[in-house]
Amino acid sequence: MIINTFLLAFREIRRNLLRSFLTILGIVIGVAAVISLVTIGNGATASVTEQIASLGNNMLIITSGKRMRGPDQSAAPAFDLSDAKALEKEVPSLAAVTATASASETVVNGSENWSTTVTGTDNNFFTIRNWSIDTGRFFEDTEMQGGRSVCVIGATIRNELFGSQNPVGQSLRVKNFSCQIIGLLQSKGQSTMGSDQDDIVVMPLKTVQRRLTGNKDIKMMQVSVKDGYNTDTAISEIETIMRERRHLSYNEDNNFSVMDMKEITNMLTSTTKVLTALLGAVAAVSLLVGGIGIMNIMLVSVTERTREIGIRLAIGAMEKEVLLQFLVEAVVLSAMGGIIGIALALTASVILSKVIAVPFIFDGGIVLLSFLFSVAVGIIFGYFPALKAARLDPIEALRHE
Repeated sequence: MIINTFLLAFREIRRNLLRSFLTILGIVIGVAAVISLVTIGNGATASVTEQIASLGNNMLIITSGKRMRGPDQSAAPAFDLSDAKALEKEVPSLAAVTATASASETVVNGSENWSTTVTGTDNNFFTIRNWSIDTGRFFEDTEMQGGRSVCVIGATIRNELFGSQNPVGQSLRVKNFSCQIIGLLQSKGQSTMGSDQDDIVVMPLKTVQRRLTGNKDIKMMQVSVKDGYNTDTAISEIETIMRERRHLSYNEDNNFSVMDMKEITNMLTSTTKVLTALLGAVAAVSLLVGGIGIMNIMLVSVTERTREIGIRLAIGAMEKEVLLQFLVEAVVLSAMGGIIGIALALTASVILSKVIAVPFIFDGGIVLLSFLFSVAVGIIFGYFPALKAARLDPIEALRHE
């Protein structure tokens, strides 16, 4: 009986192909929209996580002053190199510590110039920030200790000042002195915040302090926490040491801040997940609209086929058989819409992922859920028309014109 019911359903669908297609269009759009938006949202979340991870592993950023700027922000004293050495020595959970000083300068090569940020630091900076060298090398100990005029540049600086040439071994002018390029960093592209990570010139800390900033102030330190250690514990140890070194009493607030990159990661990923869920829920509304369309067409179909239903009932068909026939038609329509919507969604997701440069992450759970939801829509919205057909009076049905 089940096989015959399915055959009858396919025959009716094939007999009215255009109407059947228009009936399932709402289901197709709904399923495609839900899967596409969730897939792209998952890709965006993964992209955000990956970009923040590229900034550094288990990285903490220590800055002078409170995180929320206030009227006393400028009064907060800067760090010095001894603070970084104290953290490196006294906090066992830290894998690396680096102190940085920076200045906004215009760098020049021949007739080309470019405004950028010049960062003074040491080789720990590259370790903490996951920087790899493309060509050349990092700093030698004698260069860092002596404050030599050498630098490592990012891909943007190379492109703007040297084009496709290899810049290693050449020089660029910063302010009133010349700096020899000893290394080119591998490209990282834009960060999650939209800044260009490759737009950077890195020099030894002493070079920047002597030639650019004119003081020994350090506004920021960056540290990486060893694998297996809790970042909250590391933050607590850092705060304890820094409060002692900055002579803060127990009732004084910190005049420095420690920011965990995981906080930013969690904030941004939770935001993208909420937006993905919201967009998916909005798209799911079109599935309900598609279900209403199925119910509407099935009611029209019952009216058109009243005489056929009367004949079937008159020759011995049971009510449950008629109910099952129309219910199967509705479910087959919605299931076909779900399958077409899945194929359309996956194709669109692959294309959109490439266009907006996010990874394509296949989520079997949302695909299965969308398909089951589309089938459930067919059952729910197809039941009432099927029940109406099954309860027709055979005599009145046979009289129907």
